[in-house]
Amino acid sequence: MFSRPVNTASVNWGAAIGAGIVAGVVATGAQVALWWAFLDDALPWILYRDARLTAAMLMGPEVLPPPPTFDWRVMAIATFIHVMLSIAYSLILACLISRLGIRLSLTAGLIYGLGIYGVNMYGMTFIFPWFSVVRDWITVITHIVFGLSLAGTYKMLSRPAPQGF
Repeated sequence: MFSRPVNTASVNWGAAIGAGIVAGVVATGAQVALWWAFLDDALPWILYRDARLTAAMLMGPEVLPPPPTFDWRVMAIATFIHVMLSIAYSLILACLISRLGIRLSLTAGLIYGLGIYGVNMYGMTFIFPWFSVVRDWITVITHIVFGLSLAGTYKMLSRPAPQGF
């Protein structure tokens, strides 16, 4: 009736951490590419805006007011938060897909990415209401890319090394 508990002994924690970092970079690249392709003259201000939205989680809402300009402290804090969240989300997904094949893992990653979008853009706005401004199709696609690349990278990194001759 109930599913078996996850056997965390089968999780490759190093692969999960690496997958989180890779997926965070891939998703950020996808988001920047989508901004560039579909939003006229949005770069770099939209990147600076989103960095401020994220950094405000630790630095407080005083970093939010316009203009969205480059600030190395804001960028460093936002990057730190993104990396930590990517790794945390990766550790969770690794527990869920460690025993699945690649097709099911990718499907789970896609669904997981959509779930993270819901958590980030609707759940987190109860605590950080300023995130509501980034609820758009580009952010949805970015989260799907994150989930897919997270699952795919985890499966690739957690494969056993080939044995010698």
